[in-house]
Amino acid sequence: MRSRDTLYTVLIVEDKESMAAMLANVFEAEGFGVRTAASVQDGLARLSAERISVVVTDLKLGDGDGMTLVSEIRQSFPFIPVVVMTAYGSIERAVAAIKQGAYDFIAKPFDPDHLVVLVKRALSEKGVQKENLVLKGELTNRVQLPDAVGRSAVWQEVLGKVRKVAPLKTTVLLLGESGTGKELVARSIHRLSPRAEEAFVAVNCAAIPKDLIENELFGHEKGAFTGAAEMKPGRFELADRGTIFLDEIGDMELPLQAKLLRVLQESEVERVGGTRTIKVDLRIVAASNKDLEREVGAGRFREDLFYRLNVFPVLIPPLRERRDDIIPLACSFAAYFSGEMRKETPSLSPEVERMLLGHEWKGNVRELRNIMERAVILCDGPQLLPEHLSFTVAGKESASCGGAAPELTLHEIAQRAVHDAERSRIEQALRQTQGNKSRAAELLKVSYKTLLTKIKEYRIS
Repeated sequence: MRSRDTLYTVLIVEDKESMAAMLANVFEAEGFGVRTAASVQDGLARLSAERISVVVTDLKLGDGDGMTLVSEIRQSFPFIPVVVMTAYGSIERAVAAIKQGAYDFIAKPFDPDHLVVLVKRALSEKGVQKENLVLKGELTNRVQLPDAVGRSAVWQEVLGKVRKVAPLKTTVLLLGESGTGKELVARSIHRLSPRAEEAFVAVNCAAIPKDLIENELFGHEKGAFTGAAEMKPGRFELADRGTIFLDEIGDMELPLQAKLLRVLQESEVERVGGTRTIKVDLRIVAASNKDLEREVGAGRFREDLFYRLNVFPVLIPPLRERRDDIIPLACSFAAYFSGEMRKETPSLSPEVERMLLGHEWKGNVRELRNIMERAVILCDGPQLLPEHLSFTVAGKESASCGGAAPELTLHEIAQRAVHDAERSRIEQALRQTQGNKSRAAELLKVSYKTLLTKIKEYRIS
């Protein structure tokens, strides 16, 4: 298991410096990446900022109780196993930690080799647990929750807004490029709201033909038109007491916008061909990849409807602005599709990680999801490799699948991908540090000399 361990990072949360150093040496000797934290808050910060595979924590910490850490990990990082360390006289608290979601506990004093075995067992069983979630029909909900996989600062800002607005009935307008996960956010708002047990109804206004969308939204009475053999309730009625998600609302025609405005103002609908007013209790979440203010200026979108929808706008960032989330998202998708296909969940090779981080992601999260699905289909081993990826760049297949340069060997293709990914990451680090090379080197976890060599090699100004 040594070669696979190099892909795992253990977070040790221990406020005794000597103990933390000893455990770090033990895990590093076993091939693990190691991060340390001395407090609950420091541990949570590490989890949000870095890719952690497993957590080992003491239950007694200087700034609080390790039980708090266990609970937070259970809620926000459900696929990260936690092993707790506790004094011999506090076994009952360790048992309580397991009930809170910890994988197992170990009583002090302990044999460090025993702890390593426990951690390896927790990691090996993680794939089985994910498969069980798929069989129970729960994994889709888990991987679609943004706080399960989004750790970047911009994504955490989105989640903060979601948590604030979710308990309210306030209308939410989600803005952002196609494929950024607007429906995912809408579903999260619904799940975190008092309406979570009621219906969530999603309508893509751009996907339904213009002459049918009114019927879909409002329904119709029997005999309302030729072929209307029976009454049909619309989506607004189906979403009563729940949430309706109106995606691509910028594509809705003006006459239908007027009817939607009445729904927002009066909380009532009328079926096509009907005269009876039907009261509905709805939470409306709308989304658009268009600039609605510009659409208002061009006369294609009603100004009064825009202000009704724009009560609580949330901008969903494109994937290129949340690169810290690319690898966690890719791992989540790999786990999900592996579960669907009854395969062992493959890990991501370092080359694949570099390629994913260096890609443009014009299709955002949707593109990443599709690429990972294809990769899992092609992968028959324990690890995803560059040849399992298939990127599209400027209408051509990228080097990862050989379309753009069929004369290159796999090694040359991988080298080119590494070059592009390294250059992109170095430029990003220099932007983050405003050109401070020393801080950039710390961020990239390389020596200052290595960074200078890379900057010169890639001619980065």
